[in-house]
Amino acid sequence: MPDRSVTTEAPADLEPWQIHGERTLYDNPWVKLSLVDVEPPGVKRFEHHVVKLHHVAIAAVIDDQDRVLMMWRYRFVPDAFGWELPGGIVDPGEEPLQTALREVEEETGWRPDALQHVVTYQPMVGMVDSPHEIFVGHGAKLVGEPTDLEEAGHIAWVPLSDVPGLMARGELMGSGTLVALLHVLASRGAGASPTSAA
Repeated sequence: MPDRSVTTEAPADLEPWQIHGERTLYDNPWVKLSLVDVEPPGVKRFEHHVVKLHHVAIAAVIDDQDRVLMMWRYRFVPDAFGWELPGGIVDPGEEPLQTALREVEEETGWRPDALQHVVTYQPMVGMVDSPHEIFVGHGAKLVGEPTDLEEAGHIAWVPLSDVPGLMARGELMGSGTLVALLHVLASRGAGASPTSAA
């Protein structure tokens, strides 16, 4: 179990916002947009936009040569190519770990030996609800070709030593990729294995 001890204490005297209601402006299987009637402590009530997206799982798989399994892909929304880790939406009734294992195999053709959960975070906490689960593991077996052709791009084992340079060049795409790789690098800098500290 990762060591979660810290010396910093959270303030005990703060109050949460009061939620008085919510109305849906738009809803489909991919995204829900709502206006939430909120009241922060000591502030007048107002309506706040909230976007709800899916729960997501992302995996960083590292081999015995200190390389991470990545995909070079095009994303039309930012109109850019970049390196990404495999990952995707947690299906109903599926555990995030199973999602991460499934997505790695579907998108790359590699089956991870094992994955360990290292962190859960919200990528845009002020307005968007979309929990992201990050997993890290060592070792994988090639079991076939990618089966998710829409998601698969150019697949490569990228040296971890290249990650800071790729980050500086803006070639790492998506917050999940950044959070996972920063965790791996920070864990190494602290003298721990990437799956022994969260």
